[in-house]
Amino acid sequence: MSDSYALPKGGASLILSFRVQNKVVLIVGSGILAASRAFAALEADSSVVILAKGGIEAACDEIQWRVRQRQIQFVDWEDLPSSSASNNDADRLEAFLQATPGIALGVITDTLSTSQRRDHASAQEIYRVFHARNIPVNTTDIAEFCDFTFTSSHRFEHHETGEKTPLQIGVTTNGQGCRLAARLRREIVSKLSREVGAAVEKVGQLRGIAKDGSGAEAHVEEDEEICEESAVLTPNRPVPSRSNSESASESRTRRIKWVAQISEYWPISKLASMSETDMQEVFADSNPHHPSAASEAQSPSLHFGTFSKAGRILLVGSGPGHPSLLTIATHTALTQLADLVLSDKLVPAAVLSLIPKHVEVRIARKFPGNAEGAQIEMMEAAITAAKKGLTVVRLKQGDPVVYGRAGEEVLYFRSHGFEPVVIPGVSSALAAPTFAGIPVTQRGVAESLIVCTGVGRKGKEVQLPGYERGRTVVILMGVARIQQVINALVEDSSSEPNGGQGRRDGRGYPLNTPIAIIERASMPDQRVISSTLKDIVRALESSGEQRPPGMMIIGWAVLALHGQGDMGVLDKDGESQDAARVKRWLGGDDACGWKVREGLETGWEDL
Repeated sequence: MSDSYALPKGGASLILSFRVQNKVVLIVGSGILAASRAFAALEADSSVVILAKGGIEAACDEIQWRVRQRQIQFVDWEDLPSSSASNNDADRLEAFLQATPGIALGVITDTLSTSQRRDHASAQEIYRVFHARNIPVNTTDIAEFCDFTFTSSHRFEHHETGEKTPLQIGVTTNGQGCRLAARLRREIVSKLSREVGAAVEKVGQLRGIAKDGSGAEAHVEEDEEICEESAVLTPNRPVPSRSNSESASESRTRRIKWVAQISEYWPISKLASMSETDMQEVFADSNPHHPSAASEAQSPSLHFGTFSKAGRILLVGSGPGHPSLLTIATHTALTQLADLVLSDKLVPAAVLSLIPKHVEVRIARKFPGNAEGAQIEMMEAAITAAKKGLTVVRLKQGDPVVYGRAGEEVLYFRSHGFEPVVIPGVSSALAAPTFAGIPVTQRGVAESLIVCTGVGRKGKEVQLPGYERGRTVVILMGVARIQQVINALVEDSSSEPNGGQGRRDGRGYPLNTPIAIIERASMPDQRVISSTLKDIVRALESSGEQRPPGMMIIGWAVLALHGQGDMGVLDKDGESQDAARVKRWLGGDDACGWKVREGLETGWEDL
């Protein structure tokens, strides 16, 4: 184990979302801010009590209206009994809290500039009363009397009905600029799809189906979807394939995982437009040998009319993700030729959005435990459409022949009378390292390159290449099994069955070998986690949930362009300098053993 982890840096907040349904929020003050807090509490299904001086006549118009509508309750300080002769606000509040059970939060708003403004000493006294009863408090403009703060928040509406949706976002600057927080919140909202609120509603319905097979509102705990036995958080973590013998619990777990896959990969617009039929089809049996599947494949599709032209199939690579990296041939296929697009789940929304609205787009249901059936399902759909005279674009991420199963599809389509046109794409195996500032070959550092996969057919382990100092290894589709991959690379082959022949071909890797995990390469939320083989698993676990798709780049090229560059790896005495170059790369003795870079380098915004 390493003796260092990431050092915490104070100044942040622990951001939580409170459930206050059927509980009481007590708001002190009756001005405009109190009305805003009351509205937020009402939308959270809380009961609201306003405690203020001057009577209801001194309250703002909104407070008076909500009291008349019986949405909130108003209590005047002067009407409260006192528990002592001093008769101050703290004593009155103490008596009120004692007589009013179920208060979940206290919000003090009359410390703002109002006709009934509360001074610092009084705010401190009533804060202490709340605190003594373990009631969290927010005191406006007095940070030391705040157990929690409010974010600058926005609740999304349905883009068609205008109804409020469950989706909310909040921004906080931790007291460093409330006005700026509001601006940032507006900018974030403006950049999100109009359909995002509807998408959340639809995914909620889908989770309900995943849980109990009905369309009822989902009550699946969030942890069931994102937490995986204290392991690295990833929607690609393997799950068993469906079988006739799986239990109800196993089925539920698999279906919840599939919802996570859809949430991660499907475009927001498609999520927002899901019908009940679409939702049921997500969980339908994908086994092409199943009788029901066979009959469905033979039945005429409502999506296709009668065409006299000959159908054809284009097997197309979409590149690593950034729309500007599409080839002209791929762009033409998507925007001018396609009648039907059958897309892999990893193709990002930015590429799919280029497809004209009248063209049907289907996304592969290649979820963990279902990949083989979904693969055949897509190939059969392509044949069915091509027989009806349609031009089918089978859209894959990266390059179709670089772990894109293009060979299988070419042979399948050929056996059914169609010779597909294969259109190359920019492979993420080469593009992703470039986006991360890593040259996969570099004089003085890396003289050769190997591209391999981290998982074999049907999830089997593969034989990984052994260590060669002047070689860069790119491992695709292995991040979800990263511990297995690292073990195979570094373990002493003499301790392995048959000398480790099934896990690694060649000598083991030094623990200080640089490695980078590149996630969502070329996309705005790209992330690069860099470390050594010794610490990369902890680095990934410490960086939060994964962002598939991801890949691993292993070798000394990972640090070659850091700072002023390091081109002496292959020098005669280069190996003796490894400890120093790794320490320099990762930030010295005080560093945690890894580093994380977010987003694209400057310059890609306009491309």
